[in-house]
Amino acid sequence: MASDEKNLESSSSSSSPSPSPSDSSSSSEFWKERFFIPTLLAGIVGGGTGLVSKYRKVHGLANISATYAANFAIVTGCYCGAREFVRRNRGTGPDDLISSAVGGFGSGAILGCLQGGRAGAVRYSVMFAVAGTSVDFAILKLKPVWKNFSESIPQKSEDWLKLPEWSPIQVLDEEALAAKKAREQKLYGQRALGSLNKEES
Repeated sequence: MASDEKNLESSSSSSSPSPSPSDSSSSSEFWKERFFIPTLLAGIVGGGTGLVSKYRKVHGLANISATYAANFAIVTGCYCGAREFVRRNRGTGPDDLISSAVGGFGSGAILGCLQGGRAGAVRYSVMFAVAGTSVDFAILKLKPVWKNFSESIPQKSEDWLKLPEWSPIQVLDEEALAAKKAREQKLYGQRALGSLNKEES
């Protein structure tokens, strides 16, 4: 009996290991990528939508932009949270579209029920499931394209922002910088001498 208790204690302690710091940092990066960034981007898109809304003259530009930004962020946050909840409970990866559909259906039903009762719950749940799954599918298809594009950009620190030759803004090397300082000191000396001559006369 005592050996059974020891086996249970050892198996329960081995089955739930304490999370290591690397696990928690990767988890926070995952949640930032899958929850925080989409919610923030949706808020920005909502604010932009408010800028071109036909109601901006009636309610005021700042008020309508803030309202749209908040609504877009709330909807996206609820969808992303529900999607990740379903994905975590199902034990699937981030590219699972069924979790997207179920999360969209659930979050749409909750928000639709708050907005318009049972009829709103049905309507919003279908809309969120279709829209959320479509966006997740498009992101899955565009990830390789974005990865190829980002790898094609030069990664050297001095080449990340290279100005064209015709640009009036140029990055100076040490020789050009020294010549510029010499010209500036010469001009400053001429200005100082010119101002002294004006004061004397």
